[in-house]
Amino acid sequence: MGIDVQEAVKRSIQTEKNAMNFYQLGAQKMKDPAARRVFDLLAKEEREHAGHFYKIYTGTDIPSLDAFLDLPPDNESSWVSTISRLISEDFNEQKAMESALEREKNLEKSLLEMAAVVQDAQIRAVYELNAKETRHHYEMIESEYARLMGMVHESDMDTFVRE
Repeated sequence: MGIDVQEAVKRSIQTEKNAMNFYQLGAQKMKDPAARRVFDLLAKEEREHAGHFYKIYTGTDIPSLDAFLDLPPDNESSWVSTISRLISEDFNEQKAMESALEREKNLEKSLLEMAAVVQDAQIRAVYELNAKETRHHYEMIESEYARLMGMVHESDMDTFVRE
């Protein structure tokens, strides 16, 4: 049984849209300006990731990527349902960041798993690139989370270690 690569690519476009919506919805609720900027940036980058997948998608059911990405959020997706639940409860930046860290870690893992089984080198390269960029997202969120929580920022680490 082989995998349907184009179906997987289509699902990846949808996943990137769901992640983009997660960050957009989270950013709208954030009071901390720096945290909001991080989520706004992540939403923009998720849109770019969807574009990477769209370039290798041969299906005809998504004629316009922008029109597709501008559709309302899919409330059934785990990304969107997670942020919606956080918003309906007592939303705060810490909870949103913790959820984003978990989601990015899981996404990186699934992208790498897909890259490992795709035969087509061009498609595999897109999955590998997105896994690398997803790792970068994790690190950005981790850094912002540390700032929010008043932890020592990695750029200050040497100072504290020497003192």
